[in-house]
Amino acid sequence: MERLDKVLLERHPDFSRSRIEGLVKAGYVTVNGAAATKAGMKVGEDDEIEVEIPPPVPAIPEPEDIPLDIVYEDGDIVVVDKPAGLVVHPAPGHLTGTLVNALLHHCPNLGGIGGVARPGIVHRLDRDTSGLIVVAKSQPAMDALVKAFSSHRNVEKTYLAVCHGRPRLDSGRIENLIGRHPVDRKRMAIVERNGKLAITNWRVLSSGADSPALPAAHSSSRTPHTTLVECGIETGRTHQIRVHMASLGCPIIGDATYGRHALDSRLDPVPARQMLHAWRLAFRHPVTNVPMTLEAPVPPDMAAYLDENFSIYPLARAMQK
Repeated sequence: MERLDKVLLERHPDFSRSRIEGLVKAGYVTVNGAAATKAGMKVGEDDEIEVEIPPPVPAIPEPEDIPLDIVYEDGDIVVVDKPAGLVVHPAPGHLTGTLVNALLHHCPNLGGIGGVARPGIVHRLDRDTSGLIVVAKSQPAMDALVKAFSSHRNVEKTYLAVCHGRPRLDSGRIENLIGRHPVDRKRMAIVERNGKLAITNWRVLSSGADSPALPAAHSSSRTPHTTLVECGIETGRTHQIRVHMASLGCPIIGDATYGRHALDSRLDPVPARQMLHAWRLAFRHPVTNVPMTLEAPVPPDMAAYLDENFSIYPLARAMQK
């Protein structure tokens, strides 16, 4: 038995150990048809090892004329309401048509702020998650925002999610470790070790026919029960809210990775993506230090699961009292 990374180094002498580790973590290496769990795992002579080499990512993204929904902008930052389906930065499989490409066209001087590959990017959203994302337009703003978002000081990120079922309680706090799934390396999971601390504070805003927030049809025996949940995160782990909601037995509708396809197919309309929206972002301006609170309206595809007379904004005012 030998270590997987040693075997791959012998087969691919042009690879470095860090390159191999990155391929394993990204799910590009399989052993006997299953994703490799770690670069140091033991493999035998009869094991079938396959490596998929992702296409190279351009060193410098090109500007592209892609429309942006600008919520706020000044000389140091721009806050964008990202639509679902838009990838934040170039990566294998999405080398163009990203938010970064759009930002480089909108802000010609953005290139190089915080690095050429992901200029101005301080935090990110999954491709199919909509909502607010702040981008630095100057190096001082970049430095201050990176420090604030990494320490989670004076930064509040609040999401809205439409989930299957209803949590047993009306609110709660989830605190555990999230890391790569031990078998499927493209998924995240709650783990006991080798993970990172993940904290989500959640509360039910409305649920089925008991609230005006969802159509009465959602309470029928033929239509799955759905619940609108507000999630405030104290950490920003990959897929954090999606994993945490699934752990409550209430996965986000439309979530192809952690959700319930059978229930999704019974909804009207059938969700085309995960119904998760980065609704509110509160932080201090990185240069002026002025407190800022910005909100993004619920997008139409998500609003389809809310009653036409329901508005999230009265709830926002109530929470601030």
